[in-house]
Amino acid sequence: MSASIDSPARPAQEPLLLDVVLYPHRSLSPTGFTILMSGACIVAFIAGIVFVSIGAWPVFGFFGVEFLLLGWCFRLNYRHARLYETVQISRSELRVERVQPNGETRSWSFQPFWLHVAIDDPPEPSSRLTLTSHGKNLVIGSFLSPEERLDLAHTIQAALEKVKRPPEADGILPAG
Repeated sequence: MSASIDSPARPAQEPLLLDVVLYPHRSLSPTGFTILMSGACIVAFIAGIVFVSIGAWPVFGFFGVEFLLLGWCFRLNYRHARLYETVQISRSELRVERVQPNGETRSWSFQPFWLHVAIDDPPEPSSRLTLTSHGKNLVIGSFLSPEERLDLAHTIQAALEKVKRPPEADGILPAG
């Protein structure tokens, strides 16, 4: 699962049973990007020089435009990589927070005792991980692979099963 377990500062009144941050998969590191763009620039420049030497000089400009377009596409892709979702489960609440690439944040809250987690098993590429409770539906982890969505569904389901057990069964004593 493309999830890292980060714990943002949270009041100590209620322990979290699950706290995950989901990020889209990005396989190209900044160093890899530099190497790829350098290689593409060298290939485009050499090919452009070959075309200029045989008299087809306008092709050199098209190689330049192609290189700029490739750089713009990667910039757009890296901008989209700023998207992430957090899923937090405590005994009283399941909270999902989605941060868009532009910084806009949306959050949803569900009562975990009545929450239903749905996904196809085995997952298909079009399978959606859906949280449903009291007529509210929310699709999460749409940027994850089908196997990662299934793994996340099992993880959420295991945390929800802990919610349905009495706190004493987990070694957690109620406050008060």
